[in-house]
Amino acid sequence: MNSTLLADKSEASLKRFLSTLSPVDQVGATSRVEALATRSIKTSSKNWAIDLAIRMVDLTTLEGADTPEKVRALCAKGVYPDPTDLTVPSVGAICVYNDMVKIARTALDAGGGKDIPVAAVATAFPSGRASIEVKIQDTKDAIANGASEIDMVIDRGAFLSGKLGLVFEQIEIIKGLCGDNAHLKVILETGELVTLDNVRRASYLAMLAGADFIKTSTGKVAPAATAPVVYVMLEAVRDFYKMTGTKIGVKPAGGIRTTKDAIKQLVLVNEVAGPEWLDPSLFRIGASALLNDLLMQRMKMRDGHYASPNYVTLD
Repeated sequence: MNSTLLADKSEASLKRFLSTLSPVDQVGATSRVEALATRSIKTSSKNWAIDLAIRMVDLTTLEGADTPEKVRALCAKGVYPDPTDLTVPSVGAICVYNDMVKIARTALDAGGGKDIPVAAVATAFPSGRASIEVKIQDTKDAIANGASEIDMVIDRGAFLSGKLGLVFEQIEIIKGLCGDNAHLKVILETGELVTLDNVRRASYLAMLAGADFIKTSTGKVAPAATAPVVYVMLEAVRDFYKMTGTKIGVKPAGGIRTTKDAIKQLVLVNEVAGPEWLDPSLFRIGASALLNDLLMQRMKMRDGHYASPNYVTLD
């Protein structure tokens, strides 16, 4: 908990602080992101942006039909996205369900990816509806199996019904379990929070409770990582840093599928949070199909023409 902003851990103190946040100008936020979306970048910068975006990808598979072989193949792709071009950087992380964590960690270690973290979705993903005892065990299992990043979901029902202290307490408990062994990414599921004001309040609640990252969505609910939502979350981490001196990361997830989408995200980061956030330690993109498009665009920049879609592995 950031004690410099809260008098104590009570719900009253938390609500008192959140009530001081200025309301979001929804029209202004939408206009701003629309203006930023028109920005173009030079060819040399585009090469840099593509490689940076690859390094920021949390390469993800979160399907009920996931198999060990699918996860191993995903790990191999994350380490060497283009085996014919070893200048292509590795991805930021591999993100899987809890029961696939050990398989992913073993595959990465054996395949040259010892430095790539495994992120586990935990705490009753994607609904967040479970007892705290279940959420604790879920997190312990993930860390024991080799996860060094925990993507936890908040209980949106509790948040929307005003039980902010409960949401705060659960984040704080999971953060305590992570300790020095894992980073905590808190998923707000912004598509269910209804308003940008709620997105701002939920962002601050998560940061106050100890989140290392705030994440837009599970990818299972629409809308997911809309530009105005990401804009509001980037404003929150920027302002939180000014208040506390602590930098918190942001992870949009869901709906970011093309290189153009990814570059728009990087422009948002640079213009809103600032260039310090243009780093995988402070910005990640949760995606599966995005990596293929980044590789196709990289080949186009290198060779002057698009390769066949069959050139890259299908997900």
